[in-house]
Amino acid sequence: MANSPSSKKRARQQEKRRQHNASQRSMVRTYIKKVTAKIESGNHEEAQTAFQAAVPAVDSMVNKGILPKNRAARIKSRLNARVKALKA
Repeated sequence: MANSPSSKKRARQQEKRRQHNASQRSMVRTYIKKVTAKIESGNHEEAQTAFQAAVPAVDSMVNKGILPKNRAARIKSRLNARVKALKA
């Protein structure tokens, strides 16, 4: 448990950041689920639109340090491959 005033403040700040980061991660997961749902419905145009909306959100989380760079690249690559497979 935090004892000094500075450590108590740090604990408060960390909790605030943890909650904010959790919210941001949840938002990205929602974008990914939307793309997946469009892919499963079989509509290429809607899936492509959802994918194009999801990519900037994923990239933004990388810039903020919430997602690792390689994980974001893997997510985008797999989603893009699935969207392109719909067209074929």
